[in-house]
Amino acid sequence: MKPFLVIQLRPEDEAADGEYEAFLKKGGLAPDRVRRIRLDQAPLPALALDDYAGVIVGGGPGCVSDDPAEKDPIEARVEADCLSIMPEITSRDMPFLGCCYGIGILAHHLGAEVSKARYGEPVGPVECRVTEEGARDPLLEGLPPVFDTLVGHKEAVQALPEGTVHLMASGPCPFQMIRHGQNVYATQFHPEADGQVFADRIRIYKNRGYFDPSEAEALTRRVMDSDVTQPERILRRFVTRYG
Repeated sequence: MKPFLVIQLRPEDEAADGEYEAFLKKGGLAPDRVRRIRLDQAPLPALALDDYAGVIVGGGPGCVSDDPAEKDPIEARVEADCLSIMPEITSRDMPFLGCCYGIGILAHHLGAEVSKARYGEPVGPVECRVTEEGARDPLLEGLPPVFDTLVGHKEAVQALPEGTVHLMASGPCPFQMIRHGQNVYATQFHPEADGQVFADRIRIYKNRGYFDPSEAEALTRRVMDSDVTQPERILRRFVTRYG
């Protein structure tokens, strides 16, 4: 049984470890079925994608749309490393699930605009709707047509990338989940996150520009009180389908 490749971008140990544990728990993955790579610690090594059942890319505080001249050198390398594997993933239709930052990487690779012009969402739960195409997708079929997800992003995809299918939308952000080919997926929301995961991130990223730091306590209460149970089923289905 091939392992999944989990690529992480978060430079904070607590945030990266929490995200990794959430991927394992919500995806139903045993540690011996995963190869974990933290790009903040070392450049992406040479990879043979044939060795993996699929690739999962986590989120992070960086933005694809930030001015390259102003990016931290490690952040710039992390982004370049992620983008370097996308041509092979999309050309081969390799099972891929990009979470939050991953949708920016996929859309940017496909030539679509990713920017802060519109569709940023504050930290917290948001109601998402499954599109007609989404209702027929294997990862979403049979899920409720409307359910809450957890989000928090400064940038977003501004128009549907060419060659992709629009699977989910929210009022503030139309492109919450897309698919390229049959097996390359990306979400703007966090399919691995629950209230506690987000509460931890609110504390860790309190001063990273996602929200006014004075709102941290209220945001923490809001995410802890949220009823977000459906997104993890998407992650679990991805693992089950391709594992």
